[in-house]
Amino acid sequence: MKAITFDDFGTADVLQLTDVPEPVLRPDDLLVRNRAVGVNRADLNQRRGAYGRADFGDSTLMGLEIAGEVIAMGANVSGFALGDRVMGIVGGGAYAEIARIDHRMAVQVPHGLDDVQAAAVPEVFVTAHEALVHLGRLEAGERVLIHAAAGGVGSAAVQLAHAIGAQVFASASGDKLDRVRAFGADVGIDHRAQDFAEVVAAETGGRGVDVVIDFVGAPYFERNVRALADGGRLVQVGVMGGTAGASMPIDRLLFGHLQIMGTVMKSRTPAVKQAMTRRFAQRWLAQFGSGELQPVIDTVWPLAQAADAHRRMESGLSVGKIVLSVP
Repeated sequence: MKAITFDDFGTADVLQLTDVPEPVLRPDDLLVRNRAVGVNRADLNQRRGAYGRADFGDSTLMGLEIAGEVIAMGANVSGFALGDRVMGIVGGGAYAEIARIDHRMAVQVPHGLDDVQAAAVPEVFVTAHEALVHLGRLEAGERVLIHAAAGGVGSAAVQLAHAIGAQVFASASGDKLDRVRAFGADVGIDHRAQDFAEVVAAETGGRGVDVVIDFVGAPYFERNVRALADGGRLVQVGVMGGTAGASMPIDRLLFGHLQIMGTVMKSRTPAVKQAMTRRFAQRWLAQFGSGELQPVIDTVWPLAQAADAHRRMESGLSVGKIVLSVP
């Protein structure tokens, strides 16, 4: 089968389309003929060597989310049939014509979603649900601040928060704020021209927000903590801005009864990942079928042009998900 590989870590230029063996079916696996593949920031990190030559459980090949048709099933599989359209998160191996996925990580594609849309759902919406609902415990009537709101997880989080009935503060670059408001944000914040903590304070009368979802890290950390209302929850999902130099306002943490949590899906055990997938599917899958939730697609590239897809993500211009189509 054809797959994207690379001999050495480096820029997007190292990616190449080559012939590799098909994955071997295990007892709990579905074998899926991929039709579309989601691109994630972790793919860029893997290409650059951040994880070494890691095997995340399914393959050493790049790629974490797939959509396609079931072409074979392991002996322990139940709830699926040959020909089913499925989507899900894999432990590597998505950038290929065929991938294997533990059936407990796969879900049926809701009616009305095409393959490209389906490939844009699993990683970002499962992560957003885990951060907002399972950890952040966001409820209707609360306020939430979502950073990097034009990105894959950010745009998913805005939609989920809006569907919950929260007031949504969303930060992004100014040229993307109209799109972010269309996802369901109530207050858009231009992170280049505005101080998000000042905007939150002004809009809430100094009370703050109940939940902050952050992907940036150290440059935002202290202001995130100070932007929280008493009893507020900060969920750290990424560190795109680095980890060095973060300052902790311990007095605010203590007297505000705040909670700070981190979540990274890639490094969790299979059982935890399966539970995350179940929680998401039980709460939200029907809303994709009804159209209440919509995956946000930035651009679609053929699998052979994975390098261009990576360059698009690195440009910082994308809004929503970048997807690879598989012939």
